[in-house]
Amino acid sequence: MDNLDKQLINRIQSGFPITSRPYQQLGGELGLSEEEVISRLARLKEQGIIRRLGAAFDSKKLGFSSILAAMKVPQARVDAVAEILNSYKGVTHNYLRDAEYNMWFTLTAESKAHLQEIIAEVKQKTAICEVLELPATRLFKIKVDFNLEKKA
Repeated sequence: MDNLDKQLINRIQSGFPITSRPYQQLGGELGLSEEEVISRLARLKEQGIIRRLGAAFDSKKLGFSSILAAMKVPQARVDAVAEILNSYKGVTHNYLRDAEYNMWFTLTAESKAHLQEIIAEVKQKTAICEVLELPATRLFKIKVDFNLEKKA
């Protein structure tokens, strides 16, 4: 990753341009062509440096429901269960913890009823009947931007 990659990552973390040609605007700011910005971002995504490029919405204000959930997944089935969970477009995070409930995930759906339908499907597909559901009672949103440019 070179200095231009770092500048590009710094720039897209907050305030991504909302224009008809955002990559052209980013390129103009960094002295790159639109094509080079697209190419660099694609490479950084392929390398796993960028996981996702997209907007973050307040799902509750849009009428959606969400939960944090946890499952007890046998170690030998972790990859298979993760693949099932990740097949749902509403699963935004899925991670392991060193605890009895070792697989945690967040799920967002159009309604509480749809959340329950998805949880029922997950139970059926994984053959894991116990899913701990932890709906948010208070929201603590943390925003972090990472400054990748070294300071002297």
